[in-house]
Amino acid sequence: MSTAIVYRGIRVIDPAQGLDLVTDARICAGEPTILGEAALSDSSIEIRDGKGLWLTPAFVDLCARLREPGPKKHGTIASETRAARAGGFGHVVMPPDTNPVIDHGALAAQVIEKAQAAGFAKVYPLGAMTRGLEGSALAGMGGLKAAGCVGVSQARNPLASTETLLRCLEYASSMDMTVFFSLEEPSLAKGSAHDGFMASRMGLTGIPDTAETVALATAILLVEQTGVRAHIGQLSCAASVELIRYAKAKGLPVTADVSMHQLHLTEMAIDGFNAMAHVRPPLRRESDRLALIAGVRDGVIDAICSDHQPLNASAKLAPFAEALPGMSTLETVLPLGLRLVTNGDLTEQRLIEALTSAPAGVIAQPIGSLSLASGAVVIDPLLSWQACDANWQSVGRNSLFAGQTLSGRVIESV
Repeated sequence: MSTAIVYRGIRVIDPAQGLDLVTDARICAGEPTILGEAALSDSSIEIRDGKGLWLTPAFVDLCARLREPGPKKHGTIASETRAARAGGFGHVVMPPDTNPVIDHGALAAQVIEKAQAAGFAKVYPLGAMTRGLEGSALAGMGGLKAAGCVGVSQARNPLASTETLLRCLEYASSMDMTVFFSLEEPSLAKGSAHDGFMASRMGLTGIPDTAETVALATAILLVEQTGVRAHIGQLSCAASVELIRYAKAKGLPVTADVSMHQLHLTEMAIDGFNAMAHVRPPLRRESDRLALIAGVRDGVIDAICSDHQPLNASAKLAPFAEALPGMSTLETVLPLGLRLVTNGDLTEQRLIEALTSAPAGVIAQPIGSLSLASGAVVIDPLLSWQACDANWQSVGRNSLFAGQTLSGRVIESV
């Protein structure tokens, strides 16, 4: 049985309830949070000083690779959900591009069971839109939904044709399933860095923003045609923000997210062929970064995700273009988000909303609020620590922030 803990005088931020106040709060695993005088009604509680600390709902991540099913050299469900918990995430959505691909219910159920056995965070798998993510034959979405998938996705794998995409969206709509997009036009995305100054200077093949926006425009038109709920993940450029704004203005059932590292880094990070900055979608211009922040601030972009992709050390040792893309990010989302608050880019409330109630709404789950029994985290917003330190939980240490001193860390998670 979990011990109840009361934090005296802690700042409670719960956007789902419109709360931002300093009060006493009782937290206990598997129970809603109790606030105010009622928090002290149980004599068996442990009492701690909450001065200077924050209490928020457990975070919800809309995109994290956990490296299972598949070879475990880059991580496991156990190791990466442990990292999720350390970063404040109690709920993690996992794309279907595993090995084997999550294209039938038995594999989805296995993922859910492994996460439950590990006991660190709840995992919500996405099912594949097509069998094996090969882009042709549609996967059995009914079986995927029955097994617990919260949506379907093609990840970054190409489809055979726009007609195939249309059939996928029609099928998903008929099953009342959300389609998760990580958009990329394959014929325009054959490079390894943003098609700009740095790629030209370094002799790298570039990926223009149109690799994203052409695919996004197509998706928006087909969403309008089919009425399917669509979530557009990992936006990277200003033009995409405007397309999402257009779709929402038309009343289309569209939501969007951006990865935290895209709100901090630009193409300049690849200087010196730094493979840690090789990510997909690529880091783009400063103007894109500022537009993405503005998109989060005004709600056009609903949520912030980790886009966690842990890799072992050897994966980043190849030349830039050949190194595997991705960053280990679950444990740096919170401090980087707090940096945005410090810089005046986001309010505390908007940051927490983008990490809790907003992504919870995308997957339509009863999570993301302290009023629900879906987890809570205690944050010390001023605690200094070093990225990839001895307490780092992910197998992947492929972080561009490794060795940097960051401020803000989760000190309690239930």
